[in-house]
Amino acid sequence: MKKIHFKVIKFRKWIVNIFIVVLLAGISAFAVWGGNILATSSAVSGVYYNGDKSSKNVSLMINVYWGTEYLDDMLSILKENNVQTTFFIGGTWAVLNEDMLKKIYDDGHEIANHGYHHKDHDKLDEQGNLNEISTTHTIIQELLGVEMNLFAPPSGAYDKLTVSSASSLGYKTIMWTRDTVDWRDKDAELIYSRAIKNACGGDLILMHPTEKTVEALPKIISWFKDNGFNLTTVSQTLEPNAN
Repeated sequence: MKKIHFKVIKFRKWIVNIFIVVLLAGISAFAVWGGNILATSSAVSGVYYNGDKSSKNVSLMINVYWGTEYLDDMLSILKENNVQTTFFIGGTWAVLNEDMLKKIYDDGHEIANHGYHHKDHDKLDEQGNLNEISTTHTIIQELLGVEMNLFAPPSGAYDKLTVSSASSLGYKTIMWTRDTVDWRDKDAELIYSRAIKNACGGDLILMHPTEKTVEALPKIISWFKDNGFNLTTVSQTLEPNAN
């Protein structure tokens, strides 16, 4: 009887261990896959990875700290195709490129905040976050007379403190649905394929002013238009029915 009892206990321990392994595996899987699913929803704790998926609106969000020499061509392509989008502007860039900033704005594009020094905001304390966002806000307000309310953290680096700091200043924190990685991969076909892959309404597509982005841009615009999408600003993609 003792032998049988020992075997039963051993069997139960084995079952419990299997259950624990399965449970931990499930938690790990959710952290990886569930986290990715949450990250692609419209808003995660005040962070936006996409806009309204029920619409056909998509945005080519353009982050600007460098690449000034490619902006004229980029603006010409957007104008020729009657496309207005959102430029996330770095504060240090704005100070040095007032005329180009005004040209972007005068062409009808939405102007948004990309911080002042291109710092990783997840490494900043509350005051550091506030300073980076508010300094850029003040500079662009003085140069253009506009009130911005969209903030894209440089390098996509943020934490809860970043989001709460942005929110206290009246900002939504904007990430992206997909990244063309055009700053690294100087390949127009690769930039094009990343921009359109698995395209859905509400997509926010990250790009920068680079030589190969300019080369890929007409093809990207044509693909979205040919497939029934409306290329517009980030604000309109987030809330297509807003006035």
